[in-house]
Amino acid sequence: MRILLDTCTFLWVLGGTADVRGRVADAFRAADNEVYLSAASVWEIAIKHASGRLVLPRPPDQLIQAERDARAILPLPIDEESALHISRLPDLHRDPFDRMLVAQAIVHGLTIVTPDPLVLQYPARTMW
Repeated sequence: MRILLDTCTFLWVLGGTADVRGRVADAFRAADNEVYLSAASVWEIAIKHASGRLVLPRPPDQLIQAERDARAILPLPIDEESALHISRLPDLHRDPFDRMLVAQAIVHGLTIVTPDPLVLQYPARTMW
């Protein structure tokens, strides 16, 4: 399975929170699954950290790459096809980062790991 971590899911994985459990934790740990973190999530983390709305143990430019490497999480760049696909999505969610994740999941055949009820309404594969 190819999975795309929602921003909050990635942060919960880093923090070892109990919110990531069951089949989500199993999917994340399964060696045969490809796990991705979108550049959109990295962008969101950087913005929230810079504004003081997200406290991290280290600055994002030090933390994200190290944590991705330690957990074998692959980077997913923002591509033109995904950006254009956003215009075809129903207007269910106002968050541009989540809309990009949905578009990337659809375009690249990924399953989004998210608890967000609005994301679950889109025509993308999801897991929680």
